[in-house]
Amino acid sequence: MDRVSSPSPRRTPRTISHVPLIQREIERLIGTGELTGGVRINESALALKLGISRGPVREACRALEQIGLLRSELNRGFFVREINTKEALDLYDIRAGLFGTAGRLAASIITTSHLRLMDELIGRMDAAIEAADIATFYTLNNEFHRQVVMASDNAKLIELYPLLEAELHLFRRRGLVLPGSMRTSNDEHKAILEALRQSDGTTAARLLERHILAGKARFLRTLEDDAAMHARLSPLDPKTPKFPDR
Repeated sequence: MDRVSSPSPRRTPRTISHVPLIQREIERLIGTGELTGGVRINESALALKLGISRGPVREACRALEQIGLLRSELNRGFFVREINTKEALDLYDIRAGLFGTAGRLAASIITTSHLRLMDELIGRMDAAIEAADIATFYTLNNEFHRQVVMASDNAKLIELYPLLEAELHLFRRRGLVLPGSMRTSNDEHKAILEALRQSDGTTAARLLERHILAGKARFLRTLEDDAAMHARLSPLDPKTPKFPDR
């Protein structure tokens, strides 16, 4: 009897293994401001950069469209989604409640290894602040927040978290550009970590909610600064030089 050979693992489509990597790369590019709202995803350039075919890039874009980070147009491809101010503020409010819950749950069960990892992330963020490296700080900041959620050990909360965070990549980084914002944010991380270390769920919840709402306030400040700048540059501004009629 002929032996029936089992399928070789090598036959598993490479597309599947590449998709999560590509998703993270696109999220990173959006989070660091290299891709902004309304910009078209250059699938060919991204595939070339990562040394893969366009197929996995297309699959990753479809996945990111499902969670609200990208949008597609027929025969034109995928674009970074633009988010309005009301949507952004609503997301901050939801996140404040989510993180408060995560902190309260995590405080009584957080492990030593989790605390050690979060402490390490804070140290690396301090180094990024000294180097004025906002891109690195942004990535580490996201990971710190993810670890808080993971430490809660609440399956539903952990499931919801990526759906909220994906959309935040579209605008959250701008709040960290304000002078002193990175330092303030990391000081808040240190206070949160101490509350978790002391198993103080009430304080951890309060500090995490305050931390997220402080990010919301910084975001609003950037909107006010943008509005002020546009007002200064407006041709209706009496200080703007007027050109003679021809």
